[in-house]
Amino acid sequence: MLTEPLRPIIYDLHSHSQASDGVLSAQDLVLRACERGVTVLAITDHDTTAALATAQAAIDTHNLDLTLVSGVEISTLWENHEIHIVGLGFDPHHPAMKELLHQQFQRREDRAVMIAERLAKAGIADTLAGAREEAGDGQITRAHFARYLIRLGKADTMAQVFKNYLARGKTGYVPAQWCSIPAAIEAIHLAGGAAVVAHPARYQLSTKWLKRLLAYFAEVGGDAMEVAQCQQAPNERQQLARYALDYGLSASQGSDFHQPCAWIELGRKLWLPKDVVPVWEKFPALAAPDRG
Repeated sequence: MLTEPLRPIIYDLHSHSQASDGVLSAQDLVLRACERGVTVLAITDHDTTAALATAQAAIDTHNLDLTLVSGVEISTLWENHEIHIVGLGFDPHHPAMKELLHQQFQRREDRAVMIAERLAKAGIADTLAGAREEAGDGQITRAHFARYLIRLGKADTMAQVFKNYLARGKTGYVPAQWCSIPAAIEAIHLAGGAAVVAHPARYQLSTKWLKRLLAYFAEVGGDAMEVAQCQQAPNERQQLARYALDYGLSASQGSDFHQPCAWIELGRKLWLPKDVVPVWEKFPALAAPDRG
């Protein structure tokens, strides 16, 4: 008797919903993950876990063959650089995590008010209300300001908005006041999770400074770093794998999905080079269930 082969296990441990700056609802996100063949999905919204309960309810309601991992992407400051730390597999109700995310929410709200004030002085009024409309029930981010400015006809693309209005030195730029990397790691660990450096190649750091970041992250108790994404420069994945080995960090992978897109898609091209230790092997709570 022939049996149907099991589909391959695909981990996507970095994605976003409407709870932060993604465009899909939590339900639509998990449905799309299944359509794309993802086996284990982490929803890692910016400084919020608001989507997790809805996503799990959708998985249960639709009886989806998908394991949901609790996740969050925490904004931190290190040496005047904004560095994102992903938390995976933690208890979202733990007091330490809830307190940190409450603090991050207030920082984000304060920054949004200041961005709107700066844009108003430049003659673009009511952007805070517009950004809130774009965010809906989700946490407000600079992406929501960008989408509203596109709607106003101030630019055609997100990249143009950031280049002309929201990047460092531009009219609407407001320096972030995020928590420290050790504070993020502590909250993640107290809540029982793993701390992961998100997309380390995107911070526009020199090789020297990237190595310094990873060494510091490991020194203060970090667990892993993202090695594989669906869109990477040539040889980037192998180089990041070497850094993971050099600094004793496990390896993670994730699409950083925000919206349906031809080149950044759930589960697309997500695999890890040989020799690295996958984060789900070091932290079994992240692993796909045994399919027998």
